[in-house]
Amino acid sequence: MSPRLRPATPTDAGRLGAMIGAAVASRPWKPRLHSGAEDIAHAGQMIERGWVTVAEAPGSAPLGFLARDGAYVHALFVAPEAQGAGIGRALIEHAKAQSPLLDLWTFAANEGAQRFYERAGFAVIERGDGSRNDEGLPDIRYRWQAKAAAPQESAR
Repeated sequence: MSPRLRPATPTDAGRLGAMIGAAVASRPWKPRLHSGAEDIAHAGQMIERGWVTVAEAPGSAPLGFLARDGAYVHALFVAPEAQGAGIGRALIEHAKAQSPLLDLWTFAANEGAQRFYERAGFAVIERGDGSRNDEGLPDIRYRWQAKAAAPQESAR
């Protein structure tokens, strides 16, 4: 069953902030830079800016979210209990339908994210040494671009 996608509301901030915290806690290589309250506040800011799409099963709490400002994907998180259920795929496909170009960064240590983005058609366009992110960790910039429609022959 496909998840239902909808714009996030302010009342989602707690659940989305918890997803951010859970993701950090599940990755021993990633330093914990923010408290749970700061994660909730960050989620709230992204929601206020209108960037966030939430995925949920009917009648359930949010299972994942994607935050996008134009072509830039700021965040994609899926709740631990919903990973592997197509939530991330549904969110990224929705973002692709909204923009002909998507850019994002992921950490070099996050091999699962790299596999996910590459399966979704993203390509590596840049590698960073960590000097441009708060965590100080090497990172990878990915880009997806919609294929241009084939030109149609004019009728004669």
